[in-house]
Amino acid sequence: KSIFSKLTQYGFTGWAVLEWECCLKDSAQGAAEGAGFIRDHMINRSQKAFDDFVSVASDAASNRRLLGLPDA
Repeated sequence: KSIFSKLTQYGFTGWAVLEWECCLKDSAQGAAEGAGFIRDHMINRSQKAFDDFVSVASDAASNRRLLGLPDA
């Protein structure tokens, strides 16, 4: 499953293909199961950085209030 994370991390824009090796299973059934697996594991890449909140200026007084600390 982590392959989808890696594909997203490195900006892969191609197709995901699932191969199965069951000589008994009908190809249509295998394709339907594979499509569901791929659909359920697709990752929509975030449009912003995980840590972009860090660019906001800090406010020491607000932080102290949030932590229940007395004013300095």
